[in-house]
Amino acid sequence: MDASVSRLRTTVAVLAPPVVIGLVGLTHPAHLTQDASAWWRDLHVVLLPLFPLLAVGPWLVARSIEPVYGRITLVLGYVYACFYSALDILAGIAAGALKHDREGGLGTVFGYASDLGQIGSIAFIGATAAAAGCLVRVAGFKVLPGAVVALLGAYGFMQEHVYPPWGVLSMAAIAVGWAWMLTVSGRVPGARAPSRS
Repeated sequence: MDASVSRLRTTVAVLAPPVVIGLVGLTHPAHLTQDASAWWRDLHVVLLPLFPLLAVGPWLVARSIEPVYGRITLVLGYVYACFYSALDILAGIAAGALKHDREGGLGTVFGYASDLGQIGSIAFIGATAAAAGCLVRVAGFKVLPGAVVALLGAYGFMQEHVYPPWGVLSMAAIAVGWAWMLTVSGRVPGARAPSRS
């Protein structure tokens, strides 16, 4: 890839998230009132996938300069994405939803949590399918049994979260499926690389 194209992509990745978040933030209500509660809630739903992107810029810059600092910023960015998302979910989405639901209650929070979790779960299934597809492409159909097991586990995770026994079994299926795919594709240290016949 041309160096100027790479720099342009990095610049966009660094600058776009804070600019877009700032523009959305211009519409943030000053106070959580009954009248503002629906927008307060919905605004934080919009921001939920945007906030973690703030961590991408520092990581891209640091990793292009020094791998050690790239790893440090990756870890710090991951911690930020996890814990700041908690703030957005609790103080933004849940608080807005509870205020909007005049009667309040856990049903409101669980309903929104379920809807948002469904989006994340579908994305996880998609990521699993895409990565498994890449392995099938480079290593052949011998990874397919592992892909099927991992995808079944991802689907089970969407249905059962991590509640025992099925959610826990879903996590085990994900791990077993990935172990199979990585081993037979030669992506695990010590595993035989796939033959090109």
